[in-house]
Amino acid sequence: MLIEQPPKIFRMLNPDGIFRIPSGDERRVYLTFDDGPIPEVTPWVLDVLDRYGVKATFFMVGDNVRKYPEVFEEVRRRGHRVGNHTMHHLQGSHCDTRRYLRDVEEANRLIGSDLFRPPHGWLRRKQAKILASKYRIIMYDLVTRDYSKRLDAPRVVENVKRYARPGSIIVFHDSLKSREKLETALAESIEWLLEEGYSFGLL
Repeated sequence: MLIEQPPKIFRMLNPDGIFRIPSGDERRVYLTFDDGPIPEVTPWVLDVLDRYGVKATFFMVGDNVRKYPEVFEEVRRRGHRVGNHTMHHLQGSHCDTRRYLRDVEEANRLIGSDLFRPPHGWLRRKQAKILASKYRIIMYDLVTRDYSKRLDAPRVVENVKRYARPGSIIVFHDSLKSREKLETALAESIEWLLEEGYSFGLL
């Protein structure tokens, strides 16, 4: 549970981050995808989202945008939002602030978004304060763990069923390591959320 739904202490340690969107009485969630865009997975994800009429937010690694600009443009063409996930998928707690900020800005020149999500959810307090002056720092309320070798597709869906709640920012990954599980888990998760009366918002 410490991974799937970050505890209160983690949220308190990251006061500049947005973990959940208050929605009052409305049952709305926010689908997000990390680490793309890549031609092997992202277009397929877009087709699944189209099938259900769902819009999502894609937090993109700048180097992938550089390599696959046509996939990046296709995400935007289909009406989804994009966000910055650093240029080289750097973990802020593992690198100095100057280098980290340069990496974020290098990605921003390609992505051009006011949304930022730190890889792995970790960044230094100083990094967060500086970035918060320019970006909305989007964290997460539910990590599906679709990337984990220890989980199969049914377990990924079970995480969605167990932890989704109104206002949840939900993380999937449009990556090679997640593709096999996403082939069934993404559609099943969307169908369950729709059956439970959830709508899908954009960040």
